[in-house]
Amino acid sequence: MQQLKDKFNALQPRERIVIIGGAVLVLVVAIYTLALAPLYAAVGAQAKRVAQKEGDLAWMRSVAGEVAVLSAAAPSRPGPSNESLVVLIDRAARDCGLGSSLTGQTPNGDHGIRVRLEAAEFDKLMVCLGTLQQVHAVDVESATIDRTAKPGLVNANLVLTRVGV
Repeated sequence: MQQLKDKFNALQPRERIVIIGGAVLVLVVAIYTLALAPLYAAVGAQAKRVAQKEGDLAWMRSVAGEVAVLSAAAPSRPGPSNESLVVLIDRAARDCGLGSSLTGQTPNGDHGIRVRLEAAEFDKLMVCLGTLQQVHAVDVESATIDRTAKPGLVNANLVLTRVGV
């Protein structure tokens, strides 16, 4: 370090000014590049995100009245039928085209059932679960869905419960 000080002190005054000016310039560029530029980029990204969220909020507020009217006009969720949950699931699976995929049903408590499907079409499974929920008041308590080697087919373990019983 002493060698650098000696070399610096040996320079002409004009050369010292140039070196000091260059060092200050490098310091300013380093501070901007390492600290300020990322900060400005982050602030800009957040400002853009906030603007988008404000736009989303404005849209939601504009359609809130329409949603309230549609919600009031929608029929209430039907009550559960008196049909056994095992029979209901079996019939629903056959109606949805999943009868051959249904490999097991086990009661789970008073109002639940564990269902196993193998090589079931994912799209049909989702439609079937939606129908069970909307028409028969059966909710999915838990689901484990694994893909198979064939695209579009899944193995599923479901725990279904009847609501309102």
